[in-house]
Amino acid sequence: MASIPHSASLTQTAAAARVRVDSIPWYVWCCVAAVTSAIIGVQWDISWHRSIGRDTFWTPAHIAIYMCGVLAGISCGYLILHTTFSRSSPLRESSVTMWGFRGPLGAFIAAWGGVAMLVSAPFDDWWHNAYGLDVKIISPPHTLLFIGNAAIQMGGIILILGAMNRGQGEFRRRMNWVFLYAGAMLLSLVGIFIMAYTFAVNMHNALFYRVVCTAVPAALVGLGRASHMRWGATRVAALFMLLWAAMIWVLPLFPAEPKLGPVYQKVTHFIPPPFPILILAPAFFLDLLFEKIARRDRWLQSLAGGAVFLGAYWAAQWPFASFLLSPAARNAIFGMLYFDYGTRPESAVVRQVFTQWEKTPVEFWGEMAVALAMAILMTRLGLAWGDSMRRVRR
Repeated sequence: MASIPHSASLTQTAAAARVRVDSIPWYVWCCVAAVTSAIIGVQWDISWHRSIGRDTFWTPAHIAIYMCGVLAGISCGYLILHTTFSRSSPLRESSVTMWGFRGPLGAFIAAWGGVAMLVSAPFDDWWHNAYGLDVKIISPPHTLLFIGNAAIQMGGIILILGAMNRGQGEFRRRMNWVFLYAGAMLLSLVGIFIMAYTFAVNMHNALFYRVVCTAVPAALVGLGRASHMRWGATRVAALFMLLWAAMIWVLPLFPAEPKLGPVYQKVTHFIPPPFPILILAPAFFLDLLFEKIARRDRWLQSLAGGAVFLGAYWAAQWPFASFLLSPAARNAIFGMLYFDYGTRPESAVVRQVFTQWEKTPVEFWGEMAVALAMAILMTRLGLAWGDSMRRVRR
């Protein structure tokens, strides 16, 4: 039998090693699948309530949501056990120890999130049986569900960061795109949590801008800063808007009809979420700004970044809100022709007119001042979070 030359063997070994290094780890794909399933499931479930009403607990939307907890719990639990008991595990040197177990920090966080999500399932079922149809997105069981999902999101991001920050070359570039996708999922969770405030009829109120400035800048700035790509915030904002808009375009393709009353609007298909908030505009200007003042004091960056976020977002969203309430937006692209079955005909949503929460100019500008302060504070937190994510190795 002919022997393989030593040099050829070394070449094949090196090639195999490169393939292994360039392959995205299986547990990363499990976390990506988990958070994707959760975000799709939550959007679908909200649409289910708006289109059909309270149904059996075992709806496909609920199964998609809780599949996130199952995937994260099983994959991260296995990863922790394998890292703990297998001395050949490649992750042992880049792991933390907790309660006698070893594993990546993100695996512990995601595993806890999986448990929290699964605990929220019977709590949510009991809540509906006791109080009926949800009148708000934010209820106690939903809050626990969101916390669990956020833990899985954060755990997945930390798992990705550990692999990305340890990697080099092509592997690091590919992991960066996975990180940005996971970041877009996290922004989607933020968007869902504030969805009640982000319908177009609310967009000429200062409270709307205060809510967005409280919820969005920390995640947007932190994710953009942690990415090793230029235009990180712009890329993650674009992915967020594209993924959110896809729900508007896909959900109405499937039939649905109300099963509860009273029914004020004729519904024949699933009702999609509102059009995504235009965070792409402030993300673009934040990337430009931080590239210019990267060496300045963090608080100076925060002051400038918060002002840029609110200014760019206000300049983009205010006129776009007027467009959304015009006849030109009443189509399947912008989704302004869909109404919940329980929306009364006299409501501002159906009449497509702006609500007015602030009664005087003083009240309006006072809220906008608070919005600016929150944008500055959240930008500072985002910078600190982004810096810490750059140091993640475990």
